[in-house]
Amino acid sequence: MANLKDIKTRIQSVQNTGKITRAMKMVAAAKVKRAESTVKATRPFTNELVSVFGGLLKAVNGHFSLENLKVESYLDNYPVLLEHREIKSVGLLVMTSNKGLAGAYNANIIRKTITRIKEYNDSNISVKLFIVGQKGISGLKNKISDYDCEIVKKYLSVANDVNISGVKIIAEDIAEKFVKKDIDKIEIITTRFKNMMSYSIQDWEILPLSEEMTKKESVAKIDALMLFEPNIYGILQRLVPMYITNIIYQALLEAQASELASRMTAMSAASNNADEMIRLLSIDYNKARQWAITQELVEIVSGANALK
Repeated sequence: MANLKDIKTRIQSVQNTGKITRAMKMVAAAKVKRAESTVKATRPFTNELVSVFGGLLKAVNGHFSLENLKVESYLDNYPVLLEHREIKSVGLLVMTSNKGLAGAYNANIIRKTITRIKEYNDSNISVKLFIVGQKGISGLKNKISDYDCEIVKKYLSVANDVNISGVKIIAEDIAEKFVKKDIDKIEIITTRFKNMMSYSIQDWEILPLSEEMTKKESVAKIDALMLFEPNIYGILQRLVPMYITNIIYQALLEAQASELASRMTAMSAASNNADEMIRLLSIDYNKARQWAITQELVEIVSGANALK
């Protein structure tokens, strides 16, 4: 029979853990409501931007004007960013979190990333990783040693606080590697938020834009007689950076909402498990206490009989 003190200590420990998990559940529940609202509010703009962008690309039919092209950043160099070339190296932007205790959220993303790395390596294509979140960095650091893969950039602050300034830094870093031809393709491995209980792991291709994008029915139809000011190429130079940064921003928002929903679900399950464990330990405690009382009564009765 277990010692009463040991059982009581264990009950106290589980109760303390339960308090932590319930607090984390409430915090995640409060945050995920705001994250869900933000995600649903930004999706229509992102979808429309992709539609207009696809329509413009279809209208220019791959012909870009280099006249009067002023490049102040790598994101401004839209002709290079939109060019198709032989793929020798791929850049993967991986969205994970800084904190754990979110169920299988980070593990699923890491597993998907390793799968994509293996697929590209099997085709003799190297991979460069741009990782958002400490969990992705620590999780992938030791797992990529056997692959033709390296971590080139790490981003921590934007995982907790999704903001435009942080997104622009990521977009410029990726654009720099693409323009310098260190990478020939850019993908995002993120999650798409569905509801409070579920999300899906997704792989988004950013650059180069596939031909399928301009052929989709959702692509905006650009009238041949439509006038553009200053011109369609000037608009493209503004739209390409907007497209890249907005896709990254949307991916971060989707990932943040999915992470919070996963944490809320995980902490809810942990709290329920803590309650069940306390119930079972309380039964064991009562049994041990009853056994101890019975043992004491037996000793008293035996001692009284011995005195007769």
